[in-house]
Amino acid sequence: MSAAIAMERLEPAPERPPADVGLPLRVATIRRVVPETPDTSTYWLTLADPAERARFRFEPGQFDMLTVPGVGESAISISSDPAHPERLAHTVRAVGRVTRALGALGSGDRIGLRGPFGRPWPMAEAEGGDLLIVAGGLGLAPVRPAIFRAMRARDRYRRVVVLIGARGPEHLLFGGEFDGWGQWMRDRELEVALSVDVPTDDWPYGVGVVTTLFDGARIEPQRTTALVCGPEIMMCFAAHDLVVRGMSPDRIHVCIERNMQCGVRLCGHCQLGPLFVCSDGPVFPFGEVVDHLEAGR
Repeated sequence: MSAAIAMERLEPAPERPPADVGLPLRVATIRRVVPETPDTSTYWLTLADPAERARFRFEPGQFDMLTVPGVGESAISISSDPAHPERLAHTVRAVGRVTRALGALGSGDRIGLRGPFGRPWPMAEAEGGDLLIVAGGLGLAPVRPAIFRAMRARDRYRRVVVLIGARGPEHLLFGGEFDGWGQWMRDRELEVALSVDVPTDDWPYGVGVVTTLFDGARIEPQRTTALVCGPEIMMCFAAHDLVVRGMSPDRIHVCIERNMQCGVRLCGHCQLGPLFVCSDGPVFPFGEVVDHLEAGR
């Protein structure tokens, strides 16, 4: 089916192509691959062209389209520090054709990169109040840049609380960073709590889904902005729990994953009701998408 025919069947169709439709396909070099869990690795990239590398900027929550030549393209959130866009990290779970092909590549290999795309986390809106970050499983990757940004501007937020859940200790991403986060906890008042569904005998933290950490987080609904990322059902339960605790759905932001094949609102694969996740999101206020998420459950 041609793109034109596909677009005719989607309502509402965009009035004009978005401004980022012209973002070029850049060449990126894989500098290193860091295994995170049994099926997930972080790919550290640099843009091959020095001028493009110097110009590249992104906001927490945005994503790139990564291209494996001869295989295809996949939307992957940027998981590195936005203060250092010359060093880009993308944390990838090998679940499809493109991501499995990435798994066969290593240091020195080259891939294509388009981006950044998408609506970012509302870091400025959260300033002056408490920032609550809730991550489940692979959902820690899209919020990791927000944690870096908050720590670099710690005086703009009252409290920064990070709640992380995973299936088991072996599924926690960025485990090597927790010592550094502990230093932030001591020096800059970062509050971090961890929980897993299936603990090991020596697991010293919480047990259960990530929402079991809410009671200990001392959430003050009227002054809190929440960033929630993880499996869709987890985000729904977490957001509903926060609403029950008094938070407005518009102060709870979720990052939605869909099959994004173009990144520029043309193919329609990521359509969610009247919304296109690639351009209207991937970050949305929960109140904007709750009906569409509930319909899909």
